[in-house]
This record gives sequence, C-alpha cells and structure tokens, in this order.
Amino acid sequence: MPLDDTRSIVIPAAVGHLGELRAFVREAAATAGASDEATTDAVQAIDEAATNVIVHGYRGGPGEIEVRSMVRGGRIEIRLLDRAPSFDPSTVPEPDLSGPPLERRPGGMGVHLIRAATRETRHHPRPGGGNELILVCDLEGRSREG
Repeated sequence: MPLDDTRSIVIPAAVGHLGELRAFVREAAATAGASDEATTDAVQAIDEAATNVIVHGYRGGPGEIEVRSMVRGGRIEIRLLDRAPSFDPSTVPEPDLSGPPLERRPGGMGVHLIRAATRETRHHPRPGGGNELILVCDLEGRSREG
C-alpha cells in the first residue's frame, strides 16, 4: 500500500448517496490494510458525520459533500468537506448515558458515536463558508480512550 494513497469522492448531499460514502471508506480502509475493527469504526464515523451534514447542515436542501481519505503514520484520515452553515461538533456536550436506553430521548447520539469511533476529530471552518471535519482512525482499530 503506498503511503501517499489519497483518494476522494463527491456526492450530492442526500441520504440516498450515503452508501457510496460507506463503500468509498471501506475501499480506502482495505487498501490501507486496516483491520476489520478500524474499517467498521471509519465507516460508522463517516456515516454519522455525513448524515449530520445532510440533515442538520443542509437541512435536506441541495448541496455536495466531498470526502478525502489519506493514510499517514498508521492511521487513516478522512476529511469531510461541505458548504453547509458552520458547525463545530466539539461544542456538542457528551450525552447523558446514565438512564436506560429506551427511556432516553431519541436522537442526539451522532457526535457521541463519531467520537467513540475515532482516535481524533478536528473541525475547521472553510474559507467562504462551510466545514472541514477531519476524522482519524488507527489502522489497527484502537479508538481513542475514554
């Protein structure tokens, strides 16, 4: 696997295109030699992040999502770029998980799941508007502690 293996895909911001992103991340992870656990983590993280962009960022309106993958230092780095209103997921508090799952209010778990599936997440506003979300997963599947 080349160390500089970088690939990208652009999809319309619609839930019907999420399968294309999941397949893209699976292929990038496989090419990088990622473990099954790392692949599952990366696919879950991108699915949750892209769904949030479509539903909450673009609010079902028109738009595009670009995803770029890069392998570096034993990790796969996935960048999700959009032109939706700026939103920094690091500002979202951890959910209250103290009660039984069926008694909790539905929703609000996407950012928590992204954090659980990645070693690191970073957000940057894009010049001219939009977001760049960077999701980093270890190729061996070691999610961040905590």
